[in-house]
Amino acid sequence: MNKYFQNNNKIIHLIRFLFILLFVYAAVNKIIAMETFTVQLAQSPLLSAFAGWVSWFVPLIEILIAVMLIFPKTRMVGLYGALGLMTMFTAYIFVVLHFSSFVPCSCGGILEKMSWNVHLVFNLFFVLLALMGLFYNPPRKSKVKPNIQSWNKLKYAFVLMILSMGLIVVMFLSSEKIIHKKNPFIRRYIKQTIKLINKIDLHYNSYYFAGSTADKIFLGNLTDPFEIISIDTLKNRSKHSIAFTDTGEPFRKIFVKIKAPYFYLLDGSVPVIYRGKMSDWTISGKLENIPHFTTAVPVDSSSFVLRNNDGAGSQHQLGFYNENKTLRIKYFPILLQKQIDGIFDTDGMLLYNEYRKEMVYVYYYRNGFVQASTEGKFKRGTTIDTITHAKIKVTEINNHTQRRLSAPPYIVNALTATQKNLLFIHSKVPGRYEDPKMWANASVIDVYDIEKEIYLLSFPIFTDNGTKIKQLYLTDTYLYVLSGKNLYVYVIKGQLKENLEKNNNITGR
Repeated sequence: MNKYFQNNNKIIHLIRFLFILLFVYAAVNKIIAMETFTVQLAQSPLLSAFAGWVSWFVPLIEILIAVMLIFPKTRMVGLYGALGLMTMFTAYIFVVLHFSSFVPCSCGGILEKMSWNVHLVFNLFFVLLALMGLFYNPPRKSKVKPNIQSWNKLKYAFVLMILSMGLIVVMFLSSEKIIHKKNPFIRRYIKQTIKLINKIDLHYNSYYFAGSTADKIFLGNLTDPFEIISIDTLKNRSKHSIAFTDTGEPFRKIFVKIKAPYFYLLDGSVPVIYRGKMSDWTISGKLENIPHFTTAVPVDSSSFVLRNNDGAGSQHQLGFYNENKTLRIKYFPILLQKQIDGIFDTDGMLLYNEYRKEMVYVYYYRNGFVQASTEGKFKRGTTIDTITHAKIKVTEINNHTQRRLSAPPYIVNALTATQKNLLFIHSKVPGRYEDPKMWANASVIDVYDIEKEIYLLSFPIFTDNGTKIKQLYLTDTYLYVLSGKNLYVYVIKGQLKENLEKNNNITGR
């Protein structure tokens, strides 16, 4: 036994030294940069949902194993611990590389310089070292023969490795379900989802998105409602003037909407919707018996989804107008849920998703949205933040005949856009483990798959001098952003592009 111990003593000491050095270095690095380490874990496809406790558990276990490897009495347990931990690290990297929807940033320290594949080989090397340490570690005083003891140790090691890999698989499946379905407000920032390809100076900050065709984006102008500009992907700009004869309507705020081959002039306060062909930009008629509306979006040449405040107690309600039906307007009062007054608390953004043939309504002041067909069939969704109740204060004035916000509202969802199965929402609420500096300089976009009813990912948008973004517009290929006097054009890439391409066959239901 002494001869056996002496022959392998150097190997054991070398293995112990390497593991102690690795674990102490890694643990100290994590503890010193705990905030950064926690943020990195929060972006992990396996550990997002468990970032809070894992960020402390891992360095503590590393230190504990290093201490156990120092003392002969606890050396064996330490080697088993090292094997289990390195097996989990190895399984983690393998799952990230082969089964994850994205590859996050690497860990800190000198290991950050390694690629994920090199890191995998590095971990496998230490798994083999742990197995060697168990095999060569002097056997206990026992009546069992040394070779049988060595065989038993390897059997236990094999079982430990299977359990360690199984734990990683369970964490991966659990974390994906929690993040996508039961999100504890942890954002998953994915790089390379969009790429800026054009920045266009519009010279004025009064433009808004009017619509698009296959190759152009159209912008209306609040200061000149009869002027439209179109811009293609090559930055070629054209100006279009709408031929309109003033008939004396008391216009307050005119908007232009594009639904090729038609354009529309809208003012919900009159109320009126004029229609014309884009081929000559001339008004050819108007839709009949339009109700008052606060916002409206064209569905086709003769129908709109709209919102007005003609519901009970002047509450907001959504409706569907169709010029070709005897009953032109149908309201769906159940869609918007009152919390305080039914007006300010239900305020939000109305979209129409052409591919899904449904309206999408996103609340400003709470974490909710509604998807509804033009027949009124609907389902509700929630954004990943935790603001379930609108944080607003409403005061009644003029003998309870008018309502006003008596304090600045807490905005949850500021902007939105939709295309196919995707819903983009510009959120104003920081999540857990997020960098305040980024929020001071960027606009964060959360992306949801409204077909699968899950949260997908997030990404920041940086603009010149941190100017706020005013509007979003999404197509199959591009994300358009208005900020100040500039139009930013981003090409859709990576996971978002794949997601849109998978749904090219969706044409409605």
